[in-house]
Amino acid sequence: MSKSQPNIVFVITDDQGYPPMGCHGHPFVQTPELDRFHARATRFEDFHSGTTCAPTRAGLMTGHTCNSTGVWHTIGGRSLLRREEWTLPTALGEAGYRTGIFGKWHLGDDHPYRPEDRGFQTAICHGGGGISQQPDWWGNDYFDDTYLANGEPKKFDGYCTDVFFSEGMCFIEEHRDEPFFCMISTNAPHGPFNVEPRYRDLYDDADISETYARFLGMITNIDENFGRLRAKLAELELEDNTILIFMSDNGQTGAGGGEDAYNSGMRGLKGSPYEGGHRIPFLMRWPAGLGDTPRRIDTLSGYTDFMPTLLEMCQVAPGAHTFHGESLVSLLHGETSDHWSERMVVTDTQRVADPVKWRQSCVMKNRWRLVNRHELYDLTVDPGQTQNVASDHPDIVAELRAGYEDWWTLCAAQADRETPFFIGNGREVILRTHDLRSDGMQVWNQAQVRKGQSCLGWWPLQVERAGKFRFELRRWPAEAGHAISAAIDEGCDITYDREGVAPGSTQFYEGSRALDIEQAILRISGLPMQQLDISPGDATARFEVDLPEGDYRVRAEFSSPAGLQTAAYYVHVNELAP
Repeated sequence: MSKSQPNIVFVITDDQGYPPMGCHGHPFVQTPELDRFHARATRFEDFHSGTTCAPTRAGLMTGHTCNSTGVWHTIGGRSLLRREEWTLPTALGEAGYRTGIFGKWHLGDDHPYRPEDRGFQTAICHGGGGISQQPDWWGNDYFDDTYLANGEPKKFDGYCTDVFFSEGMCFIEEHRDEPFFCMISTNAPHGPFNVEPRYRDLYDDADISETYARFLGMITNIDENFGRLRAKLAELELEDNTILIFMSDNGQTGAGGGEDAYNSGMRGLKGSPYEGGHRIPFLMRWPAGLGDTPRRIDTLSGYTDFMPTLLEMCQVAPGAHTFHGESLVSLLHGETSDHWSERMVVTDTQRVADPVKWRQSCVMKNRWRLVNRHELYDLTVDPGQTQNVASDHPDIVAELRAGYEDWWTLCAAQADRETPFFIGNGREVILRTHDLRSDGMQVWNQAQVRKGQSCLGWWPLQVERAGKFRFELRRWPAEAGHAISAAIDEGCDITYDREGVAPGSTQFYEGSRALDIEQAILRISGLPMQQLDISPGDATARFEVDLPEGDYRVRAEFSSPAGLQTAAYYVHVNELAP
C-alpha cells in the first residue's frame, strides 16, 4: 500500500435528490458551496439509484443490484445486507485503507449487519433508517443526540449533520498520513424536518410551506458543512489526492415540498419509477488523477457502478469477486465506445415483503425509459415523461423487456433466501419491530411505540451454536426503562429541542399510551408455546429456552384481556453461560 493511492471522502445525503441545488436550477435554494464544487467537478448527469434509502446503499456498498443482496425495502427485515456480501469498506480495508462512516448506515443494527461488522473500522451512526426511528437511541431529536460509536452509546453535542461532518473531519485529520475512506452519510434532509430555526428562516420570503422551508434549510446546513469539509482538506493539504464525491441516495422526498416542489422538470419523487425517483447527483473531483478541468458525462450509469469504479481508481483488485455494475473509469478518461450507448440499467421500488416482478420498475437504455412494463418514454423529446410512445416503438419495448427478464433472473435467484438474525455466537441480538416480518401493520418509529400501535409478525433466527438462551420482551427500549404496561410518567420523559423540532413531529418525543398488558407469549417454531403473566411494574418478560443449532421463526407478543395483541417492540436475546 502506497500513500500515493488516493483517499476517498464520500458525502451522501438522504432523500435530497437531484433538484434542490442552485446548480441544478432551483430558483431560490441556498447551496453556494455545492454550486462551487459542481462548477469544478466531474458530473455524471445520467446517474441512477434505487428509489429508496437502504436499497441504494446496498448497491453502493457491494456493486450488486440491491434486490439480489436481500435489500429491497427500508423496514421489515428487508434492509439487512446479507452477511456474505463483500463490501466496499471491507475491500479497501483489506488493501490497507483506514475506513470510517459517520451518520446513516441503514443496512442492519445487529451483528453481523452493523457497519463495524462490514469493514468500517470506525463507525459513529444512528440506528435504523433515520433519527427517531425505532432502532435509534430513545429520544434522539437531531440535537445533542446519542449515537453508537463502534457499537457503544455516546452522547454528542450539536446538530446531527454538524456532528457527522465534524467527526468525519476528525477521522480525516487522524489518518492524514495513510490512505483513508471516509463516508459522511447524513440523515438530513430525511424527515422529521428538524433543523435550527435560523436555517428555516432563510426561506421566509419564499412563498412555500414551513415544511418545505425546513427541508431546504436542512440542505443549506449540509452545504455549509460541505464547505467546511473542503476547507479542512485544503488545510491538511489533502485536496489534490483525495477523491471527493457528493451524492444523494434517491429522488427528492415528497414529504419536503410535495408535488409542488421544484423538480428539475422531472416526473416523480422518491419511490417513483419515473426519472425523479432515481436520477441523482453524482459529483466527483480528484485533481491528481482526473485533472482540475470540470467535465460533464451524459452516459447512463448507476449505483452498482460505484464500488467497481472506486476500486479501480484506488488500484484495488477485486480478485474473484464480481459485480453487477461496471467501472466508469474509462468514461472518466474520455472513452466514447458503443458499449455505453447499448447498455441497460434497471431499477425498481419493491417495499413489500417479497419482490414482485415488474413492480414499480424502470428499464433504461440511452434515451429510452420503459416504466412498469407498458410505458415507454423518449427523454430526448419528452424529459417530463408525459407521452407514452410504447405503441410507436414495439421493437424498443421488446428489447427493454428482454433486458428486464435477464435482470429479474439475476435478482430472483436470490429473492427466496432468508436474511436471519444470528445467535449462539456470544453476542446479544435485539429483535425490533422495525425488522419484523409483519403480518400487516408495521411499527418502525418511536412515535408508534409511544402510541402503543399494534403489529404482529415474526423474526427469522439462526442458532449457530446450540445452547440456552434468554429472551427478554420489552415494550420500551432498555435505555428508557419504563414498565411494559405503563405510559411514561410525567417528568420521566425525554427533553427535546422545541425550537428545532418541526410542527407535527412532537409525537416522536412526547406523549404515550398505557397498554393493559397482562401476558407475554413466546412462540418459537418447533417448540411448545410459553406464556408469562405480567405484573404492573415489570419492565421485561423473561423466557429461557434451550435451542439446538438450526433455523427458527420467533414470535414474541404481549396480550391483554380486552383483546389487544401486539409484538413486543424490543426483544433482547442473550446466550446463557453453560
